[in-house]
Amino acid sequence: MTDSPAPSPAGPHRPDVSGARDAQDAEVLRERAVAALLTARERTTLLTDSVDDHELAAQHSPLMSPLVWDLAHIGNQEELWLLRGVGGREAMRPEIDGLYDAFEHPRATRTSLPLLAPAEARSYAAEVRGRALDVLGSTPLGGRPLLRSAFAFGMIAQHEQQHDETMLITHQLRSGPAALSAPEPPRAAGAATLPAEVLIPGGPFTMGTSTEPWALDNERPAHRREVPAFFLDTAPVTCGAYRAFIEDGGYTERRWWTPEGWAMVRKHELTAPLFWRRESGQWLRRRFGVTEPVPADEPVLHVSWYEADAYARWACRRLPTEAEWEKAARHDPATDRSRRYPWGDGDPAPEHANLGQRHLRPAPAGAYPAGRSPSGAGQLIGDVWEWTSSDFLPYPGFAPFPYREYSEVFFGPGHKVLRGGSFAVDAVACRGTFRNWDLPVRRQIFSGFRTASDA
Repeated sequence: MTDSPAPSPAGPHRPDVSGARDAQDAEVLRERAVAALLTARERTTLLTDSVDDHELAAQHSPLMSPLVWDLAHIGNQEELWLLRGVGGREAMRPEIDGLYDAFEHPRATRTSLPLLAPAEARSYAAEVRGRALDVLGSTPLGGRPLLRSAFAFGMIAQHEQQHDETMLITHQLRSGPAALSAPEPPRAAGAATLPAEVLIPGGPFTMGTSTEPWALDNERPAHRREVPAFFLDTAPVTCGAYRAFIEDGGYTERRWWTPEGWAMVRKHELTAPLFWRRESGQWLRRRFGVTEPVPADEPVLHVSWYEADAYARWACRRLPTEAEWEKAARHDPATDRSRRYPWGDGDPAPEHANLGQRHLRPAPAGAYPAGRSPSGAGQLIGDVWEWTSSDFLPYPGFAPFPYREYSEVFFGPGHKVLRGGSFAVDAVACRGTFRNWDLPVRRQIFSGFRTASDA
């Protein structure tokens, strides 16, 4: 997902699009918002305290910001929205607003800016957070759209988690020894007996949401979509399956690629997913500072849309559309209703999906049986972002909220939609309706895919 630009909190408020639940107790809302904010900050602290100040201020790749920029940007967005916008408080550091405007400064140039030093960035973010919690505790929830269902606080928690994912990408791109560690994900018991694909029956379903309280504008409104029957992979495409594509000349056969994809392959001399290399007859990869054999049963990671599309063509299949993906993930044919998640309406638990940086890799294909959809498709939430064939476009009746630069300026054929989240995504920023988008050339993101075919 592209960086969020600086907002204009004082601008006009749109009609209620937050799916407010007026009957919810305000204290429950506050507790949920506090928990989401604290969880995000704990992760931000882990990601920024795990390296020294020199590495925090360095630019590890022109594709990404220095970690210290992300840290202060998180604080600045929180100040703009929660302190100034919701709380009506005076600006703490108005002189830095422009430095941390993602639209004003491309990532590759941010090290040249007079950024806050690491200690100052930490102090600023911490002071903003303390004041924001005061605002949350003293502000009536309701009335203004930003306050209904504590939307503004949920939006900021999601924003911070999205930048935490961005910072985790930077950790993957940095050189040197590992700075992070995590336990291994669960194995996939019984994966060998799973069918390769499942049938998703044709017919209409409800796509998007009008009731999810913290859903963002591009997820709205709920609307009916007609989707013909199709087959979908039971699990994301694995490294082993993708290796067969490579060894069959996938990166040397022009016929599998779009013209733009083939130009990318030739220009950058691509031969495999990002971070893979061939050594002594074995495929190895670098993962968060550790070099290891590529695991055959794990979903393939760090592939662009062009690579995913080429693999699907080679396999005589295609990428699913965004509507197909969401129907497979949410529609319950027994009730003809759309669930919040593949397993039902309950929030994600550790047995459902690989989320929240609990692990630093995808789980093997076939893991998390408790998280499967009614059709039997698994790992639709967590593990890897899944490329779809769809351009990032608005839903019928779309209204920008709370500012048009969040989604609207990115609509069009230039960005492709990804769905489902990854191991790097927190549950607060991942649901069955959540839409991610990126340029089709992107490889550093935690992206994989699954394939589909017409029934």
